[in-house]
Amino acid sequence: MRIDPMGGARQGGQRRGGGIRWWILILFAGYAAWSWFGSAKVDPYTGEKAHYGASADEEVQLGAQAFQQVLGDANQQGALVPPQHQVSQQVREIAQRLIAKVPQVTDDLAAQHQQQAPTDYRNFQWDVAVINSEQANAFCLPGGKMAVYTGLLPIAKNESALAVVMGHEIAHALLRHGSQRMAQQKLVQMGQMAAGVALGGMDPQQQQAVMGALGAGAQYGFVLPYGRNHETQADQVGLMLAAAACYDPREAIPLWQRMEQLGGGQRPPEFASTHPDPANRIQALQALMPQAEQYYQKYCQGQPPLK
Repeated sequence: MRIDPMGGARQGGQRRGGGIRWWILILFAGYAAWSWFGSAKVDPYTGEKAHYGASADEEVQLGAQAFQQVLGDANQQGALVPPQHQVSQQVREIAQRLIAKVPQVTDDLAAQHQQQAPTDYRNFQWDVAVINSEQANAFCLPGGKMAVYTGLLPIAKNESALAVVMGHEIAHALLRHGSQRMAQQKLVQMGQMAAGVALGGMDPQQQQAVMGALGAGAQYGFVLPYGRNHETQADQVGLMLAAAACYDPREAIPLWQRMEQLGGGQRPPEFASTHPDPANRIQALQALMPQAEQYYQKYCQGQPPLK
């Protein structure tokens, strides 16, 4: 008797189990393809194909729940900056200016890509909190709940740079990247399940080695590039949002130059990161600057011109 690599025992020229495993693999592949490609739509903000794992309403609910957890933890630690504090008011004003331009920027980008403008943002539950922390970070959860960490302020240095960061985070929510990551995770999980079935007849050590190789392949070939693409998309949409809200989009360049120096400039190579290499990011933002300046000129008449 010989053991087939797919787990089927051959005896007298007849294979047992292997054929069943092949059928299971075919069914897994068919369902994965149907699930992935069936959820594909053209993203009006970017003109690219996108896949979604949750409805917009579900995203709003999940985001609200996660935000309450964040606020609760920050409040317990005494890290929640009071709404009446000057920093909170400054951040809230920037958020309000950015949010006010969401409909116009949405319409413009959808028209640019010859798509119908989405209206999901109308159901967003916009809110923003400031959290006292050394982290140079900010986030916007699905559904519009935002937080800015005070450690970001000295890196941003001015309101325009801070608006660029906040516009970037708002763009993640508008682009529904949370739902897209859910779809991606579902596809990866189905692939892992299928691989587990396919390798069921292998020696455990061999199985572990193959699963490790498959996991690394999925991570570097799919998961990380997917994350980098999301960051690039959020840079593009967020920059237009900041410009339309009459912040100087050119502040994005020195901002990312300063961000590049965090941690002594030490960071993993781009292929091993969810974020683009800072130099590549700056180059991409520079290429977008003429379009961002057009947004500023269109929506900021009466404001000081960009010099």
